[in-house]
Formats: sequence, structure tokens, C-alpha cells
Amino acid sequence: MLSHNAIKTLATEVGFDLCGIARATRFEQNEQAYNRWLEHGYDSTLEYMRRNCDKRFDVSQLVEGAQTVVVCAVSYKSAISGGYSSDDKCKIASYACARDYHKSIKKMLLSMLKQLQASDPSVQGRAFVDSAPLFEKQYAVEAGLGWIGRQSLLITPEYGSYVLLGELVLNTEVDMYDTPLQTVGCGECHRCMDACPTGAIVSEMTINTARCISCHTIEAEPQTQLDLHGWIFGCDECQNCCPYNRRATMHRNPSFDPLFDPRTISAEQWTAMSEEEFSSQFGSTPLKRSGLERIKKNI
Repeated sequence: MLSHNAIKTLATEVGFDLCGIARATRFEQNEQAYNRWLEHGYDSTLEYMRRNCDKRFDVSQLVEGAQTVVVCAVSYKSAISGGYSSDDKCKIASYACARDYHKSIKKMLLSMLKQLQASDPSVQGRAFVDSAPLFEKQYAVEAGLGWIGRQSLLITPEYGSYVLLGELVLNTEVDMYDTPLQTVGCGECHRCMDACPTGAIVSEMTINTARCISCHTIEAEPQTQLDLHGWIFGCDECQNCCPYNRRATMHRNPSFDPLFDPRTISAEQWTAMSEEEFSSQFGSTPLKRSGLERIKKNI
């Protein structure tokens, strides 16, 4: 049996800001809500959301013998987060201004797993960073990291929603598990819903991806046109207005330092940029996912 305190100490040592530990379980209520979301067609062009639905809510189908889910979070808030003005026409979600978080977080998780296995060779597990249909936000809630806000993002008391998640799914029990937070939440605040410029948040915790700027600028090519309101990769509108985000502390892990500031790059510079320049300056960031031509099209 693993030590709850030892796992959290490891998470801090490798650079995570938060760590919570939950029992592996099946989320039947979430599955029902998710199926209703699909029935409405709110997944739009995100075809992968309809695959592996049986695994999405039952982690034991992802990791045989799963007993424990360790949920880790790291803040990425920077000066770019909430730092755009109405005159900025080439806005990029602030998480995408740093190195690709998939690689950074995966490295941190694997370091934790290696150290856990060194202390107990019987420990088996897998690390996940958006790499499988794991219902990570609900596990973060179960592990006491925060709650799911009206904009469907995880909100934490100290870091707001400016956090990135990664998970270790282990075949071993822990001597103590965390419990959901009881005394915080969104209250009567609806700022995120009101701030969405395209009305993508159709109801609490329900996103119509056909109207989501982030999906339009990053995911599969949309079938309909949408006013992007100056966003060329991702969108932070529903986060920038959140009271928790406004008072959240800045990120501390240098792996998530911004590598560039979109406010210093004009539309003319983007459209004149060559593939070589793009690869050299942005190849290690999430912008690589969409590519230069997609960014130019968004502009």
C-alpha cells in the first residue's frame, strides 16, 4: 500500500502545484449526462468524442486492476493570461504560449511513477495527459482539487482555472484518499457564460463546440463560419472574467514560462511568416498542432 503523504511530496518535488488522490471508480451519472450531450450533437466536428465511450467513465478499462487515480495540476497563469486589450487582433490562449504541456507534464508524471516503483516494485500504472478518454476533471473533483465551473473547466481555489492536469492510474491502493471540496464554488456568478462572445456555453457545464472559438481555431476544420473575435489559436474569454482567475497567483514552474508574447506579433508578421520561421519559433509550443496555414486562415 502506498503512502498518501509520500505521493503528494513527490508531486511537489517534480513541480506540480496541486495533487489529489481518488479511488478508481465508474462515473455512471457523468456517463448519462455525456450521452445527452452527444444526443444534442454538441460535439460537432470532434468525432473522437464518440469513440471509446465505454472506457471514458470506467478507468479499469484503461488500466487493468486500477485502484487509484493520482490527479496532479500545475498552474500556467502568466502576464498574457487576461492581458489582452480590445485592440489585439491576434490573440492566443495563454497556455499555448509555453512549451507543449503534454510533454512537460508527462515527464513529471513518469518521474513520479519511477520513484514510486523504486520504493515498491509491485506498483504498476500509466501516466495520462489528454492521451486517453479519462474523465480527468471529475477525478480532479473527487480528489479535492476543485470543482467544475459553469464554463465546464476545473476551478481551483488558489489557481483558478489556469491549471493543466495530468494523472497517474495505479494498480495499488493508498493508505488515505482525498475527498471533494465542500465549502467553495461559483455561487451565483455567471460571468463566464455572459462573457462568451459566441454563446458557446448553452447552459451550465454544457458547451456547444460548434460555437466554441477554441474548437474552431484548433480542432477539425469547422463546417460553419464563426466570428473569432481576434482569437487565432484557442480562446480564454470564459477564463479571463472569472473572479478566481483574477486573484490567482502566477505560475511558479519555469517549464511553463511563456516563450513568446502574441501581443508583440502583428497580423502582417504572421501572414508574412515562412514555415521555417514558424517551426523555429513555435515548433515546441501547442501552435504546432494547428500549423501556420491554419493560423493564417484564422487571421
